[in-house]
Amino acid sequence: MARVRARARTRLPDLELAPDAHAPPVWIRVLGLTAVVLAGAWLGLLVVGNVRAQVGPMDTTMTLRPSLHGGTKINVSPLGALYLDTHSAPLRLDVNVDQLDPVRSQALVDHPERLSGLQDEVAQDVEHGTLDLAERSCVAVVCGATALGLAVYRRPRRALAAGGLALTLLTASGVSAYATWNPESVLEPRFSGLLSSAPALVGNARSIVTEFDVYQKELARLVTNVTKLYDATSTLPAYTPDPTTLRVLHVSDIHLNPASWKIIASLVQQYDVNVIVDSGDTMDHGTAAENGFLDPIADLGVPYVWVRGNHDSDLTQRYLSRMKNVHVLDDGHAETIAGMRFAGIGDPQYTPDRSAVPGGDTAEEQAGDHLATALREQRAADTPVDVAIAHEPAAARMSDGEVPLVLAGHLHHEQTEILAHGTRLRVEGSTGGSGLRAVEGKYPDPIEASVLYFDRDTRRLQAWDEIKLGGLGETTAEVSRHLAAENQPGGTPSPTKSTRSTKNPSPSGGTPATPAPSGS
Repeated sequence: MARVRARARTRLPDLELAPDAHAPPVWIRVLGLTAVVLAGAWLGLLVVGNVRAQVGPMDTTMTLRPSLHGGTKINVSPLGALYLDTHSAPLRLDVNVDQLDPVRSQALVDHPERLSGLQDEVAQDVEHGTLDLAERSCVAVVCGATALGLAVYRRPRRALAAGGLALTLLTASGVSAYATWNPESVLEPRFSGLLSSAPALVGNARSIVTEFDVYQKELARLVTNVTKLYDATSTLPAYTPDPTTLRVLHVSDIHLNPASWKIIASLVQQYDVNVIVDSGDTMDHGTAAENGFLDPIADLGVPYVWVRGNHDSDLTQRYLSRMKNVHVLDDGHAETIAGMRFAGIGDPQYTPDRSAVPGGDTAEEQAGDHLATALREQRAADTPVDVAIAHEPAAARMSDGEVPLVLAGHLHHEQTEILAHGTRLRVEGSTGGSGLRAVEGKYPDPIEASVLYFDRDTRRLQAWDEIKLGGLGETTAEVSRHLAAENQPGGTPSPTKSTRSTKNPSPSGGTPATPAPSGS
């Protein structure tokens, strides 16, 4: 018995020391706890650390992300991102510009005087957004670290310790960011994506106008690249414009979209355009305050033929008539421009004037009759018109049989039709993507324009390219070529509407076998 007791006494210390003998070193336990804290905090930020905030006229999403260098990243879809060295901390502020708020944007357009206070408003919005983000981030890191700690250690005290340590780290990071905050970093941004090719254009990232100018230029750059690709790889039916071909760029319904001018300038350069035809609704309200929007027309470098739309006023018309390269056509007036004879009539209605009683289709048809009479007079004087222009298709249809081609707009979507007496009606879409109306639907309206190719001798339409770009915030592009019936191998004319295609030109909508009485 004495031996048994002695053995028991000698074994007890071994049983008590066994657990300690297999315990990991302290530094491993600290490292493990740190990993749990960091991983939990990151998961918390990822899952519930986002804050949606309005900054000026924009809807944004703000979030914090782990980073070795700190700073701020501003994602501006579709252009890329701006990086600002705003602070030094293990956290980076990400700001995603989601979309433009149509209500607040419309308010800025209706009340331009508010632009003067926009910078202060943006500063306040950013401050409120970051405060909300700080509060949500605290909750996110504590919940994330605590939940992961509980899953790993299965001990509430360890889990709470992980949550507390996560909050401590976040607070320390916030203090570090505050201490190293550099407001001048906004003057020296870095760029990625499409923005990397235009840093000079966003030199002052505080300017909303400058950033929007980048959007315009990059959209114009997209037009250029797509055009080159189209020329290099097109397998569309063989129509090759020669150096003598007359090229007319048809635009319409710009509706105060400043991005349109960059796109039009790019198309003029890439397609070697001779004349631009604008079938109206360049403005939204036709007020004097909008007139400055028209100034880029003077720098396009080619003649600009224009007719008044139902959103353009007489004030707009007078302003444009004073520009040297602008040819305003109204009351059936005809001019020879770049070797072609154009005639047009302004829209008889002015929609923004609510005091006037709308004339409807009757007023449009009367205007169309007036244009048709003027076309007959031109033909009788041995100066036949090659292209007639009206804003409303209802007015344009009245020219059927009096001219080979009539151009219109108003509908905000493209279509081509051969009328009963042989005249081709070409309705252009909105080259402004419907302006502010672009954001009313589920998807933004596309930006549309067409390049028309004319034979210099006969002044007849040979082919046309329809150009369609994605609307506000999109970067899609489509170019489709269509041939007039006589240029299609084995093609037969058909007086029906053309169907759109990006691979094959529409066989319909071609010039009839018997030309309309006018031109050549």
